[in-house]
Amino acid sequence: MSDQPWYHAGLAFACVQCGGCCTGEPGYVWVNRDEIATLAAALGLDPEQFQARYVRRVGKRRCLLELANGDCVFFDRHQNGCQVYAVRPRQCRAWPFWTSNLESPVAWSEMCRRCPGGNRGPRVPLSEIQARLCRL
Repeated sequence: MSDQPWYHAGLAFACVQCGGCCTGEPGYVWVNRDEIATLAAALGLDPEQFQARYVRRVGKRRCLLELANGDCVFFDRHQNGCQVYAVRPRQCRAWPFWTSNLESPVAWSEMCRRCPGGNRGPRVPLSEIQARLCRL
C-alpha cells in the first residue's frame, strides 16, 4: 500500500478565468486576521473598516460577503474578474486544490464537470498541489 495520494502523478488544471468559482451558488470564502489586514491595506482601509464593509461572522469564523445573486463581493461581472486578485484569500488561490476536491478520483471528476479548467492544460505536480492544498 502506497503512502502517496491517488493524485501522486499530478493533476491537469488550467484556469480559464470563467468566474464560476466566484459566482453563483452561495458558499463561504473564509478569511483570517492576516488576510483581512492584507485586503484592507490593498483597499486603503483599516481592518475594522474592511470587516464592517466586507466580512460577516459565521459562528466563530469570518467570511467575505456575497451579493444577493451568490457572487463574491469582490467579483466584477463587467470585467469578469476579481477586484482583489493580487491579494485574494488563500482559499481562492488554492482552487481547485481543496481537500473536498481531492478526496477521491470521483470528487475530482465531479469538480471537473463544474469547472472548465479541470483536466485541462499542463499537469500540476504533486509538490505544487501540496503547497496549495486548502483544508476547508
